[in-house]
Amino acid sequence: MINKGIVEKIYEAANIQRWNDYVRPVELTEVDKQAHKMVLAYVLARFEETERKAVIDWRALIEGGIFEFFQRVILTDLRPDVFHKVMASKGTELNKWILEQYESDLKNVKGHFFDKFATYLLDDQAQDLSLERKILQAAHYLATNWEFRIIHHASSFIYGIDKIKEKLENQIEDYSDLIGVQKIALGKKSFGFVDLCGQLRFQQRWAQSPRLPKTSVLGHLLIVAMFSYFFSVEIGACPKRLYNNYFCALFHDLPEVLTRDIISPIKTSVEGLQEIIKEYEAIQLEEKVLPLLPTSWHKEIKYFTQDEFTNKIIKDGVVIKDLSQEELDELYNADCFAPLDGRLLKACDHLAAFIEASLSFQHGIRSHHLEEGYQKLKSLYNQKTMAGIDFGRIFNFFVV
Repeated sequence: MINKGIVEKIYEAANIQRWNDYVRPVELTEVDKQAHKMVLAYVLARFEETERKAVIDWRALIEGGIFEFFQRVILTDLRPDVFHKVMASKGTELNKWILEQYESDLKNVKGHFFDKFATYLLDDQAQDLSLERKILQAAHYLATNWEFRIIHHASSFIYGIDKIKEKLENQIEDYSDLIGVQKIALGKKSFGFVDLCGQLRFQQRWAQSPRLPKTSVLGHLLIVAMFSYFFSVEIGACPKRLYNNYFCALFHDLPEVLTRDIISPIKTSVEGLQEIIKEYEAIQLEEKVLPLLPTSWHKEIKYFTQDEFTNKIIKDGVVIKDLSQEELDELYNADCFAPLDGRLLKACDHLAAFIEASLSFQHGIRSHHLEEGYQKLKSLYNQKTMAGIDFGRIFNFFVV
């Protein structure tokens, strides 16, 4: 079961500043970089799957992303060049130490998560470049390069920056056999989608209120996606259900790149306003986002971004919505139905918002917006259980 220690480790990444020895026109944090990386991993893996008919182990891809996220949270103080040098000579010792930092928090997570984490970091055979690991590494360099283009524009006068540019370009070229890397390198449609998702890094959550740590919409999406993974494992979700829950969480606010993050009080203040906003988001998604992706992906992206907080399945090609938790668990927990736990994802979204407010209070920053959201969510999830998960207990970890 997810616990307070895991959540606190995840949120540490929101405080970790990237490129902090260069001129930065915008704040760049580790959680945003990791979120963008997983968007890129999805794009690269889907291209391999649809155009090369490659078999992707999506659970291995998702878990690999989480393992690498946890690794970077611990080692973030190391510059990339130092990180790679140290890992080359002392990688085993360093990874053993990393595992020690996480063992107490992760050892009781279902799905043999900690054992898989240890294998991912320590087993030489497991570290051979599987397709999933290769995709994650390519996504890592592409996300880093996306950031570097911002840095380079402001820091072009700094000594040695052109060497960094050359090194990054060479690292990306090492993965040019991946179709998605080739397409993104062209700077056309696929790059446009990745770029749009990257712009969610610039949209701050709770924009009307001072808050620490600041989190972007994109960083928030990754946090909700990781919560959804842990809860999906907890309830015994089938592989397709786990996949849908994770990537629906990662993409559920994608339309906000076109509409901005409209806070809940505004959406619910006028009767019918929320429906108008959702209709506009659907139109914008259809006209501006989907054309950037292969046609064969459109249904899935719409499945992730429309009625995203509704329990649903696909049966005989038709989306069936508003299913009960019991129906999902007992009748449709099979890959052939493409089940999606929308209500569970809503709870994950609310949990992330609650923690954002709670952490800000712990940093001594409060506002009536934060207080209102905090109290409303605290009341809503007091002693609440969903899909067998005691959300009341998890929320209580962060009551201040």
